[in-house]
Amino acid sequence: MTVARITEISAVSKKSFEDAVAMGVARANKTLKNVKGAWIKDQEVMVEKGKVSGYKVILKVTFVLAD
Repeated sequence: MTVARITEISAVSKKSFEDAVAMGVARANKTLKNVKGAWIKDQEVMVEKGKVSGYKVILKVTFVLAD
């Protein structure tokens, strides 16, 4: 039997949403074992002086618990 857990993380990039997702998954993989997937719960842009200054994603990361 496989049991998985889902944890929520946020990641920010100055480049793009795609970069923020990649950075978030890479960072989660450093701490969590058996990462199997992630989905984007929410995304937003940060604005400074009327211009987009960053891209933020909220990710739900799924990982399988060890026996």
